[in-house]
Amino acid sequence: MFSGIVQSMGTVVRLEPDHDNLHITFEADLAPELHIDQSVAHNGVCLTVVAVDPEKRTYTVTAIRETLEKSNLGDLKVGDPVNLERSMRMDALLDGHIVQGHVDTTGVCRTVEFADGSWYYTFDYDAPERLRKAGYVTVEKGSIAVNGVSLTVVNSRPDGFQVAIIPYTHEHTNFHRIEPNTRVNLEFDIIGKYVARLLGTAKPEK
Repeated sequence: MFSGIVQSMGTVVRLEPDHDNLHITFEADLAPELHIDQSVAHNGVCLTVVAVDPEKRTYTVTAIRETLEKSNLGDLKVGDPVNLERSMRMDALLDGHIVQGHVDTTGVCRTVEFADGSWYYTFDYDAPERLRKAGYVTVEKGSIAVNGVSLTVVNSRPDGFQVAIIPYTHEHTNFHRIEPNTRVNLEFDIIGKYVARLLGTAKPEK
């Protein structure tokens, strides 16, 4: 479990295809703190640490084909910055919202507007009936994770939404690299998914 509060930025230093999988090595300040089998969220995707090199401040994770297809990790290039968050402690403050690290779909940035010290980002996503029935929707002032960042929704639409980014978040996450046509990972609010299921509007996928 995560909270959507990015703790560090990592940089991709190596990409190694292995059949349908991809081994991704990151350089990050938190690398010396990690151990094999621990979970770390990468742009909101929960992946297991499979190797650590504390001296080089690097660690490696493996993304399988489904992860690459349903997230933007398959778009990564050497040198790209990635938002990182270690798994949440049960006795820690929940500063963001409940984030599972299971990306639901990807969205595309449509506009970036500077607003006298902050930024408004507008995102669209494909919203077929299957996703809507599963509770993959946004609500005004609700929560959503964009590239693993817990954010508040404004201007919610059936197939998109807008978020406001403060200067700290802009500087300390890879939001400063997001521009029109950039693909981002989206995880919708887990509470909304459960509510949809309990109300009978969501049916389990076969």
